[in-house]
Amino acid sequence: MRRMLVAVASGVALLSISLAAHHATAVFDLGKRLTLTGTVTEWFWANPHCLLRFDVKDESGQVVHWVAETQAPPNMIPFGWAKQSFTGGDQVTVTLEPVKNGQPLGRILQVRLPDGKTLVAGAPAIPAGEGGGGARP
Repeated sequence: MRRMLVAVASGVALLSISLAAHHATAVFDLGKRLTLTGTVTEWFWANPHCLLRFDVKDESGQVVHWVAETQAPPNMIPFGWAKQSFTGGDQVTVTLEPVKNGQPLGRILQVRLPDGKTLVAGAPAIPAGEGGGGARP
């Protein structure tokens, strides 16, 4: 009986570690912000994370394909996000925390839509340089 209890406890501990790793923010350069203006190519509204794909021209005029994530749809709805928030071809300005390895990936902090409305991903973002170097609450 004791062995079974130890085995179950070990399994729960391992599962907890893997779940925590999935939701960790270690891949993002927390506090660093990029603001990019580009064209939406796809808006994927699904669990466990919504994904916004958009194209941005870099300094040399080359198109860079960005992918940025948000939280799950149920967490985004209270902040005004919807399955219909974006359409392919929309011109948007995305503020995100990029990944540390320099790939065109990141976590969305906010998006300004073509009509000027701003969607915030969760609690309002703290401007960079205030309250911990731009970290979100």
